[in-house]
Amino acid sequence: MIKEAESRLKAKQINPTAMRLLVLEFLTKQSAAISLNDLEKGMAPSDRITLYRTLKTFEEKGLVHSIEDGSGATKYALCDEDCDAENHHDLHVHFYCNNCRETFCLPNTSIPEMALPEGFKQQEMNLIIKGVCKVCNSIA
Repeated sequence: MIKEAESRLKAKQINPTAMRLLVLEFLTKQSAAISLNDLEKGMAPSDRITLYRTLKTFEEKGLVHSIEDGSGATKYALCDEDCDAENHHDLHVHFYCNNCRETFCLPNTSIPEMALPEGFKQQEMNLIIKGVCKVCNSIA
């Protein structure tokens, strides 16, 4: 697992420090996007600033993408392999569960193309669907 993580970081031109390897390993084990707070709790007693900088480096290099799901906390999820520092190819729907408050990437559900009025230039796009996830739905 460490060798795979190291290779993945090097492929994105990220220096594979011990902390970066640990954060990447932690992120790969997640089934949903996580906030800095969640990462901090899961990796206690790690330093919050170091974790934040690691996430920002990962985002800048195309290893993770950030999600604004309306919960008030930015969440992070691993990117597709073809993302890079210049272009994130994560134009997919995100799903926020109102019950468990988890945010899920739905990579096989793409965001429909939008026609903007003349003079508007798209820089990024984010589509959040809110409802009840399949786990919570099966419990209810």
